[in-house]
Amino acid sequence: MLSLFTPERPKDIKGIRSSILQFIKEQLQKAEGGEGSNIKGLCLYLTCNNEEKHLYEAAVYADDEDRFKTEEVQRIADDFAIDLPENWALEIVFEEAPPEAIEASNVDAALFISTKKKPTVHKDATAYIRVLNGEAEKEVYTITSATHKINIGRERKAQTADGYFRENKIAFPDSSDNDSNRSVSRQHAHIEWDNESASFILFADEGGVPPHNKVKIRTSDGQQVKLQTMEFGHQLQEGDQIMLGESAVLEFTYNSDEI
Repeated sequence: MLSLFTPERPKDIKGIRSSILQFIKEQLQKAEGGEGSNIKGLCLYLTCNNEEKHLYEAAVYADDEDRFKTEEVQRIADDFAIDLPENWALEIVFEEAPPEAIEASNVDAALFISTKKKPTVHKDATAYIRVLNGEAEKEVYTITSATHKINIGRERKAQTADGYFRENKIAFPDSSDNDSNRSVSRQHAHIEWDNESASFILFADEGGVPPHNKVKIRTSDGQQVKLQTMEFGHQLQEGDQIMLGESAVLEFTYNSDEI
């Protein structure tokens, strides 16, 4: 029988926080049979209006997101024997939730749970990265599912904070006079093939997440996506435009006729 009861919407910080945590607990208990060991991370979307945004910011400790993760969500996991892995991630974003996220019933929030699953049968794929703005070593790069990792950044060889070097397959030279190259970090982003979803996934690296720099995507249907952490990637779709920093732009396509 259809229930006519609608949960009351909270109107203060404490009530909003309590409702969000209750919602997260329910979804964690459902995911992976409540065990949690295969959960890579949570992405919490807060879809409140501007008038209530300050309440939601306070509810999730927006100035110190790690506090909400360690003091609130991790406590729930411990109390209810949800065995989250040691390196699980939490991302909190104030934007519309994607279709795959689960919406809460009485609070302006939605949750996407990223899990580790057994890989599917490998699928061969080839795609192309075209440089639309900025000056890279090539105008077009061919990437395949056989390539483990395609690093993107300024200069072919870049030294990391720990002293090691990484090779950028898609490299924007320092020697270029193009102003867009200056906003590309040496460790900006990378692309990996994912067997599970049979797709290329774009991840931000250390130099491509706030407060250092930015990785933004505009999809072919006009949606805007920002990569806020290194743990959550974006599944690249035909026609996606990737902005590195302020103005360097790449385009992703599977169609060789467009190149």
